[in-house]
Amino acid sequence: MPLPHRPRSKLLVSLMTYNERDNLAPLIAEIHKFSPAAEVLVVDDNSPDGTGILADELAVADARIHVLHRSGKLGLGTATLTAMRYAIEHDYEFLQTMDADFSHPPRFLPAIAAGMTHQDVMIGSRYVAGGGTEGWPKGRLLISKSVNALVRFLFRMPVKDASGAFRCYRVQNLKQARLDWMVSKGYSFQQEVLYRVFLTEARLGETPIIFENRRHGVSKVNAQEAIRSITTILLLGTQRFFGLRG
Repeated sequence: MPLPHRPRSKLLVSLMTYNERDNLAPLIAEIHKFSPAAEVLVVDDNSPDGTGILADELAVADARIHVLHRSGKLGLGTATLTAMRYAIEHDYEFLQTMDADFSHPPRFLPAIAAGMTHQDVMIGSRYVAGGGTEGWPKGRLLISKSVNALVRFLFRMPVKDASGAFRCYRVQNLKQARLDWMVSKGYSFQQEVLYRVFLTEARLGETPIIFENRRHGVSKVNAQEAIRSITTILLLGTQRFFGLRG
């Protein structure tokens, strides 16, 4: 006798991974603690530490977990686009993106989801009242806030935190966004994809979160990519400010 069909969850949580084996299982468990019905998509870039292998094992044990393997370290931006296309192709209503290192605590997921009743993108924001960062040096915080101020000015988006990856998107707006026009592959991806979705007349909301330090592993941020990303933001933002590109 065939098993009864289990309705697909409305919410897909995507985790882009590279060498996150120590974080993956406890993170997914905590995601399901706060969002039990959510399905989780792991997009792994052929992690040498076996993250992808562990993801496959977790998926065998839990039908809410799905895994996509990529051939190598192809970048956070393209991994996120892969998750977005998966959400579109599989008819999810919402896509929640978050880091795979516990810097985005799952305890904030319910507040983000609640905001989707009247918004098209909900941002887990470090820079609204009640939000913040844990253990950041003053220099890093100043750079982050300065980049966000620049993005607000150039892109004319009414948000205080346009650079974080802790967000929920209405998939219908992702369908309408010109994701094929994306040029960012690194850390400017977050600002650019928000801009592309904003152009669909999406309603943007923010809810406070505390950004925490990763529990295991090392940060993948580097100065060269930061400079490249700021250059991309300046180019796209200037085009937007002067109306040179839709």
